[in-house]
Amino acid sequence: MSRCRRDVLSRFALVSGIVLAGFVASSVRATDAKMIPIPLQLPKAMFDGTPPVLKTAGLEKERPSDKPFMVPEDVVNVALNKPVSSSDPEPTVGKLSQVTDGDKDAVEGSFVELGPGLQWVQVDLGKPHEIHAIMIWHFHKSARVYKAVVVQLADDKDFITNVQTIYNNDSENSAGLGVGTSRQYLDSCLGKLIPAGGEKARFVRCYSKGNTVNDSNHYIEVEVWGKPAK
Repeated sequence: MSRCRRDVLSRFALVSGIVLAGFVASSVRATDAKMIPIPLQLPKAMFDGTPPVLKTAGLEKERPSDKPFMVPEDVVNVALNKPVSSSDPEPTVGKLSQVTDGDKDAVEGSFVELGPGLQWVQVDLGKPHEIHAIMIWHFHKSARVYKAVVVQLADDKDFITNVQTIYNNDSENSAGLGVGTSRQYLDSCLGKLIPAGGEKARFVRCYSKGNTVNDSNHYIEVEVWGKPAK
């Protein structure tokens, strides 16, 4: 083999190696995003008086896990100030816009009350997002458990396309959305964190069917932690 040919092959191998190394490095960067604890800002505890004795069996533990919930570092609350619709367009108390206004305190004027029976609130993120977690605060001024809590994602406002159920504690299928296997929980200032696994969707819908104090449905805040989908 001539010296010239050896030089050409050597240069080709060098360039190929650089290109391959760059491709591998970029692939690693694309899949190895930096993860951080979800940067939640929790409201103050607001239980008034002596908590009632709850007869709901098998409740989830109230305290959060010792391990923080990790999300990509560029994830934010993409639901903040986004439009909200509901199965009850005229709430008994408050306005639907309060569901995403950033106010999580359990004080008068900070929550929305929907009518009795099965109701839902729906957040329109404006465009598809990669969703990693959803936080819900129903009403944490007094100890209560909300019934038939179901959270779904979808691509369209009518929940026909790409509907995904990411949480369901309705063990009796009273909402008609399937039998849930998650446990019910005591609503508190800690809220309820629901992992979403990076699923892509534009709309988020949260269901409930009354609570252990009365038949009404309440929402203080819904947060959607994600980022625009690629």
